Order: sequence, then C-alpha cells, then structure tokens
Amino acid sequence: MTAITAKQAAEFCGGKLLGSSNEITYITTDSRAVKEGSLFAAIRGERFDGHSFIETAWEKGAVCVLSEQEITVPEGRGLILVDDTRKALLKIAGGYRNLFDIPFTAVTGSVGKTTTKDIIAGVLSEKYNVLKTNGNFNNDIGVPITLFSLDKGHTAAVVEMGMNHRGEIDVLAEAVTPHIGVITNVGVSHIENLGSREGILKAKCEMLPHIRKGGFAVLNGDDEMLSKLNGREKEYGLPDDVNIIWYGTKEIFDIWASDIEPMGLEGVKCTIHTPKGCIDTMISVPGRHMVYNAMAAAAVGVIQNMDINDIKRGLESFAPTGMRMERFSLSNGAVLIDDSYNANPVSTKAAIDVLASCSGEKYAILGDMFELGDYSKEMHKEIGIYAAAKGINGVTAIGNDSVNIYDGVKDAGMKNSGYFHTVDEFLKSGFIPRGTILLKASHSMHFNKIADYLKKF
Repeated sequence: MTAITAKQAAEFCGGKLLGSSNEITYITTDSRAVKEGSLFAAIRGERFDGHSFIETAWEKGAVCVLSEQEITVPEGRGLILVDDTRKALLKIAGGYRNLFDIPFTAVTGSVGKTTTKDIIAGVLSEKYNVLKTNGNFNNDIGVPITLFSLDKGHTAAVVEMGMNHRGEIDVLAEAVTPHIGVITNVGVSHIENLGSREGILKAKCEMLPHIRKGGFAVLNGDDEMLSKLNGREKEYGLPDDVNIIWYGTKEIFDIWASDIEPMGLEGVKCTIHTPKGCIDTMISVPGRHMVYNAMAAAAVGVIQNMDINDIKRGLESFAPTGMRMERFSLSNGAVLIDDSYNANPVSTKAAIDVLASCSGEKYAILGDMFELGDYSKEMHKEIGIYAAAKGINGVTAIGNDSVNIYDGVKDAGMKNSGYFHTVDEFLKSGFIPRGTILLKASHSMHFNKIADYLKKF
C-alpha cells in the first residue's frame, strides 16, 4: 500500500477526523492483523463487533481507527467518525484507487467469475505487473482489501465483484470504476434473493454505469440473458461513451471461438478469433466452459493492445486455484476431480460434462447448491436426472436439499446411487474410490473433508 494520511482517508469517506492525522501504511478489518501504521476499520459483523477491538488495535500500533462510535482518542492517534463503517471503507478504497492511473478490469457473473478473473490476470501478466483479487475476496470487505493492496509497482489490476442482493455490484463498481467491465453470464445463483433471472441480470448490469469514459463492456453473447442487452444497452445503464465487445461461439461476435475439442481431463483445445488474429490454444483445465473464460481474457488482452503471442502464452500458462477442477491421481489408481469450491446448477452440469468425458468408471459425489429459493427442489432433482442421462456409473448425494438429486437419479433409472444427510455420515460409510470421482457442492458443505479423505487412498 502507498501511504496516505488519516486526513485523506477522512476526506475520501466524508468522515470526521478526531485526533492526529498520521500516515497510514496498512488498512485492515481484522484486529489480529493490525501492525504499526495501520488504520483499523471497526466493522459490525454477524458474530463480532469490531468496535470491541478498538483498544486492542491501538495497543498493537494502529495510528487511526474507522468507527461509528465517538470515543476518547489516545494522544498521537486518530479516529475517523462515520455513520456506517462498511460504506465508509468502500469510499476510502475508491478514493485510494483513484490515486492510480492504471487500467482496471472488473469481473462479475453468476458462474466462473473467479476463474475468469484469474485467467485475465494471467494474460495481462505477460505485459503488466498485475494486482488481482485474492481468492474470491469479492464483497464489500474483500474489494476494499484488494484495492488497498495496490502500490506504485502495479501497472494493471483485475478485481472480482460478487453479489447476493440488488445494489451490491453498484457500490463495488463505484469504488473500482473500471476501464473494462466483464460479465461472464447470468445464471440462477442468488435467485432466492433476486426473484428471477431478469432480476439477476439487472443486478449484474449495475456495473455498467461505472465503466470509465471510453472504456469497454465485455459480454458473453451466447448467454441468453446477456444477449438481451444487444440494442437495449442504455436501458441497462451503459453510457454512450462505453464500447461493447461481444464474445461467443458464433462468427458474428467480436471475439469468437471455433474448433472446440474437449480433451478429457487434459483440458480443451480451441481456436479463438480476434481482430488481431487467431489463437490456436490448449487450455489446461477441462470443460467447454473454459473456452468462454479464455475468450473473455483474450478480449481484455486485445483491448489492452497486447501482442497476440503474449495473449496465447497467458492463456496456456493458466492454472486454476484450489478446489476448482483440481485433478489428483490416487495411489490406488483412482482419479479425483475436486471442483467443490462452489456450486450452482450451471457449474454442476458443466462439471458432470467433464466427468462424462472421462474413460472408465465415473462417479459423482454431489452436495447442496444454496440460494436457489423456491427453485431449489426442482433444480436439484434436475441435476440427478442430468447425471443419469450423461452415463455416470454412480451418484452419491449429500445434504438436505440433495435428497432431490437422489430422487432425480432414481427416477431416471440409475440403480447405483446413494444418499447421506451429512458429510460426516458419508465419511463413516467406508466409501472406497475407484475410476474417476467428481466432488461438487456449495462451499459451505465442506466437501474439502471428503477430498482429504479420498486423497489417503
């Protein structure tokens, strides 16, 4: 982080500075991470209230705190008084971001935004020193933490933005104000909170008004919801001075892919057509959906006037982060595909497609997909039917909602299936892996426990 003063931070968020205006060299919401020169933001959470740790933060070297409570400030320290520390933290982050005149790319979408963010960063890294979101730090705490990691050595940034409700992308994009905004797709994640796919589309499009003048919106033209924007961009907030780059698998798009050839667990081959030339590439992560991530990354590379060979190198050097299509060869000869970082109906079907492309016996261990609301029963059952139709040899469903996966599998006539209420119940079952095994569930199902168990074989 480049140093700012407490006075600057207060000006960024419209807060009232009490006490001294010291130099801030680190900003955190975690009192355990406070060090000399820190600004500690006291956030009210579900389990803890950061205001309870203000004294501790000062003792550990914090030079300033961001607080909703006016309290006595020790000599030589500062306190920025605000109405809402979460909102103020984002505004400070936005002010800090504006100190950097470098290209920013923001990524959102229902499925694949973390992988897309990573592959875009990989492409840009062939030319730039890139700051990217760590993991999926993509909410109103994670985005500021990412922005505060910027320093004078960075020459580009890629920021992931997530949401559960309307209005969340709006405030994140206001802080990031990207030059390039990427929307990967509009699925059914968070439909419980947003009511419909149209509601999800509008929420994702909250990014568009915040793209900087002369910037670019990079949109998936194959997505049935995003394609509705074509000719109606202004209705969804796109400014007149922002350009659109469409990508997809049809020649009508600005960036398009052909000759898509899944290579099992080795990855997927394709040719990506761009205004700068064609890229024949092999992406080392399996699944046709990876072609879309690669096209988005190629689009960003083209916008940033990168050499076509540098874009190709960036695509081919990509490796996924943990629990996203990770492959493990077990000592007993079985193969584990761990794709259990998160799950929704679209990504689960894509993972099943990858499993179906494997040779030999194929088994899926599937868990609950959350935030589907009234659609949950139907969508879980549909996954079971889909798995059976793809020729999977056996399906094990785990979780309260996943009983519907089990029902779907049985209704489709698959006999080799099982159901467990909890992960711990499954772990006691004595399951022995063979063939290729897919793990897929929402993150809070803790399928990492199953992965650790299977890796012992």
